[in-house]
Amino acid sequence: MTKLDEAKKIKAEIAELKKKTKILEAKPAKKVTKKAEAKPAKKVTKKAEAKPPKPKKLTKKELAEEKRIAERTIEDELEEQLTESEIENFQIEKVDMERLTNKICDILAERESDGMLQSELWKKLKLSGRDGSRLSLKLERMGTITREKLLENDRWTYKLILKKTPISTQSIENSPCLVCTVEQKCSLDGEISPKTCQLIEDWVIAEYKKTPKAK
Repeated sequence: MTKLDEAKKIKAEIAELKKKTKILEAKPAKKVTKKAEAKPAKKVTKKAEAKPPKPKKLTKKELAEEKRIAERTIEDELEEQLTESEIENFQIEKVDMERLTNKICDILAERESDGMLQSELWKKLKLSGRDGSRLSLKLERMGTITREKLLENDRWTYKLILKKTPISTQSIENSPCLVCTVEQKCSLDGEISPKTCQLIEDWVIAEYKKTPKAK
């Protein structure tokens, strides 16, 4: 083979290669399949929120103590602070306690078994709540009144009810018998007798007129 023939052969091979190259370039490139997108991560479920702890169940003793604290009054506090002697010997400065006690009994007697709220009574007598509370404790110790605990306007207080009228010397201090000159001769069946004494009759009428019911 001559050099001319070899050159032609090489030229023909080059032309063939170029032809194949063009054919390859003309083919569309294969679609590259997208990789499956990563699946979204599963939602993390929130942990159940911690429930508030259940209130502790109180014992009967603890419930009774809570009730006692909720129902405390000034009188309850005073009873804890004062001795029996301090309550029974309570005095209000510059006040005639016997006269005040009788006045309280008169007011409560008009209310009979219905009684009266102590706050209303102390207001009527122009006493402070603290003095009135001490006085109500004293009168209860004396057996003059009873105190009935009740709820009034969302506050615990007491209703005072007359139990018995105290003995007082005021009811007889003006009695004519105390200064009677013929007392030794006085008897029920004698000539001088309380049944027929005009002085006693006049005194009883005068005292009756002083009572609130006689007005």
